[in-house]
Amino acid sequence: MRIGEFEIPEPVPEMKNTCAIAMLRPWVDVGRVGTLVLNSLERHMNAKEMGRLARPGAYFDFTRYRPRMRVIDGRRLTVTPNTIVHYAHDGDTDRDYMFLHIREPHNNGEEYTDAIVELLKHFDVTEYCRIGGMYDSVPHTRPILITGNLNPEQEASAEGLVSPRRSTYQGPTSIVNLINDSMSELETSSTSLMAHLPQYVQLDEDHMGAARLMQVLCSIYGFPPRIADTGRGEQQYKDISRAVENNPEVKALIQQLEAYYDRTHASTGPVPEDEEGSSLSPNVEQFLREVGEQLEGPSADEDDDDLDYDE
Repeated sequence: MRIGEFEIPEPVPEMKNTCAIAMLRPWVDVGRVGTLVLNSLERHMNAKEMGRLARPGAYFDFTRYRPRMRVIDGRRLTVTPNTIVHYAHDGDTDRDYMFLHIREPHNNGEEYTDAIVELLKHFDVTEYCRIGGMYDSVPHTRPILITGNLNPEQEASAEGLVSPRRSTYQGPTSIVNLINDSMSELETSSTSLMAHLPQYVQLDEDHMGAARLMQVLCSIYGFPPRIADTGRGEQQYKDISRAVENNPEVKALIQQLEAYYDRTHASTGPVPEDEEGSSLSPNVEQFLREVGEQLEGPSADEDDDDLDYDE
């Protein structure tokens, strides 16, 4: 069955009170925190694939998202990068979920977002929540900062886990944000959660960031807290602390980031403009700029080779 641009194999699932949780790569999936969280939720609920774009080449540049050769049952097959949707029923809360692994489009961005909105409308999605991770001027020695846009009931459930501070960012963003705008226009709840990860670390898989994000989702959707396993992330960050122990320059950098974190995240409300970007020493700002320039290189758009789900 075709629903807009998506091919949905029969039988099409019947869903009710559906919440869609989405991640966007590579734009806001640093440390693969969004991917890790969705994969964990899918395993927990034994999710199944619902569908994928029928013609992904209309939206993706396959010289940037590379197709991959795989041998399956003795046959060599070409696997094409795609935007893939899974679904599951949570028996504990009697609620249905859709999990969207969204790729940043290279072409026809408006049509792409319209296609996703059409899919969400077809299944009467009552809430659209996008999760992800971004690099920030934060130290690994402090709790991972989670910011977001939640409804009042969710804010109460996640009190102490989500920073009350609101982003004042203005600048380049993703065309996929049109999905949030469209859902809001349809009077469908549109929420978001973002993990802020230490920019100087750049782990391929940041399990502490993923665990912190999962903790928030558990608190607002009633998932069992045990799936927010912090053990692997804590070990990762302990290893980082040991690695920098004998590097005075990096230790000095972390101390400045700690002071900045403690000062700016100790109160509520938006960060005053005269505090943003001006509280770190020039050498720290230069270091973070250099890291940011590396992140904006061509590799950010290349296809990942370590996905846990079928592309």
